[in-house]
Amino acid sequence: MIGLIVLLVAGAATFFGFRQTRHFVRRRLRYVDSVHSLGAPWIAGTAAVLVAAPVVLVLPFVGAGTALLFGLGVGSGFAAGAKDINREFRRLPPG
Repeated sequence: MIGLIVLLVAGAATFFGFRQTRHFVRRRLRYVDSVHSLGAPWIAGTAAVLVAAPVVLVLPFVGAGTALLFGLGVGSGFAAGAKDINREFRRLPPG
Protein backbone atom coordinates (compact mmCIF):
# COMPACT_ATOMS: atom_id res chain seq x y z
CA MET A 1 0.00 0.00 0.00
CA ILE A 2 2.83 2.40 0.83
CA GLY A 3 4.48 1.60 -2.49
CA LEU A 4 1.32 2.57 -4.34
CA ILE A 5 1.14 5.88 -2.48
CA VAL A 6 4.77 6.62 -3.28
CA LEU A 7 4.17 5.77 -6.93
CA LEU A 8 1.14 8.08 -7.07
CA VAL A 9 3.06 10.93 -5.42
CA ALA A 10 5.96 10.53 -7.86
CA GLY A 11 3.62 10.40 -10.83
CA ALA A 12 1.71 13.45 -9.65
CA ALA A 13 4.95 15.40 -9.13
CA THR A 14 6.14 14.47 -12.61
CA PHE A 15 2.84 15.41 -14.23
CA PHE A 16 2.61 18.67 -12.24
CA GLY A 17 6.17 19.64 -13.20
CA PHE A 18 5.55 18.89 -16.87
CA ARG A 19 2.22 20.67 -17.10
CA GLN A 20 3.18 23.82 -15.20
CA THR A 21 6.51 24.23 -16.98
CA ARG A 22 5.00 23.74 -20.42
CA HIS A 23 2.34 26.34 -19.67
CA PHE A 24 4.93 28.77 -18.25
CA VAL A 25 7.20 28.45 -21.28
CA ARG A 26 4.32 28.91 -23.73
CA ARG A 27 2.90 31.96 -21.94
CA ARG A 28 5.81 33.80 -20.34
CA LEU A 29 8.87 32.82 -22.35
CA ARG A 30 7.34 33.06 -25.80
CA TYR A 31 9.69 35.82 -27.03
CA VAL A 32 12.87 34.69 -25.26
CA ASP A 33 15.40 33.34 -27.76
CA SER A 34 17.39 31.26 -25.28
CA VAL A 35 14.34 29.01 -24.75
CA HIS A 36 15.20 27.35 -28.06
CA SER A 37 18.76 26.40 -27.11
CA LEU A 38 19.57 22.73 -26.66
CA GLY A 39 20.75 23.12 -23.07
CA ALA A 40 17.77 25.06 -21.72
CA PRO A 41 15.63 21.99 -20.82
CA TRP A 42 18.63 20.37 -19.14
CA ILE A 43 19.28 23.48 -17.07
CA ALA A 44 15.62 23.74 -16.08
CA GLY A 45 15.45 20.05 -15.13
CA THR A 46 18.66 20.23 -13.10
CA ALA A 47 17.45 23.33 -11.28
CA ALA A 48 14.17 21.58 -10.49
CA VAL A 49 16.01 18.57 -9.04
CA LEU A 50 18.16 20.85 -6.89
CA VAL A 51 15.10 22.70 -5.61
CA ALA A 52 13.12 19.51 -4.98
CA ALA A 53 15.94 17.63 -3.22
CA PRO A 54 15.64 19.39 0.17
CA VAL A 55 11.85 19.08 0.07
CA VAL A 56 12.08 15.36 -0.65
CA LEU A 57 14.47 14.86 2.28
CA VAL A 58 11.86 16.27 4.68
CA LEU A 59 8.83 14.40 3.34
CA PRO A 60 8.26 10.84 4.51
CA PHE A 61 7.93 7.94 2.06
CA VAL A 62 9.42 9.74 -0.93
CA GLY A 63 13.03 9.61 -2.00
CA ALA A 64 15.53 10.88 -4.49
CA GLY A 65 13.68 9.14 -7.32
CA THR A 66 10.74 11.49 -6.85
CA ALA A 67 13.01 14.52 -7.16
CA LEU A 68 14.60 13.04 -10.28
CA LEU A 69 11.22 12.34 -11.85
CA PHE A 70 10.10 15.88 -11.02
CA GLY A 71 13.23 17.22 -12.75
CA LEU A 72 12.53 14.98 -15.74
CA GLY A 73 8.99 16.32 -15.92
CA VAL A 74 10.19 19.94 -15.75
CA GLY A 75 12.86 19.39 -18.42
CA SER A 76 10.50 17.62 -20.78
CA GLY A 77 7.80 20.23 -20.16
CA PHE A 78 10.30 22.95 -21.02
CA ALA A 79 11.22 21.18 -24.26
CA ALA A 80 7.56 20.61 -25.14
CA GLY A 81 6.72 24.26 -24.51
CA ALA A 82 9.59 25.40 -26.74
CA LYS A 83 8.39 23.00 -29.44
CA ASP A 84 4.87 24.41 -29.16
CA ILE A 85 6.25 27.92 -29.62
CA ASN A 86 8.11 26.83 -32.77
CA ARG A 87 4.95 25.28 -34.19
CA GLU A 88 2.91 28.38 -33.42
CA PHE A 89 5.35 30.73 -35.11
CA ARG A 90 5.59 28.51 -38.19
CA ARG A 91 1.80 28.72 -38.65
CA LEU A 92 1.77 32.54 -38.69
CA PRO A 93 1.60 34.13 -42.13
CA PRO A 94 4.75 36.03 -43.17
CA GLY A 95 4.68 39.75 -42.94
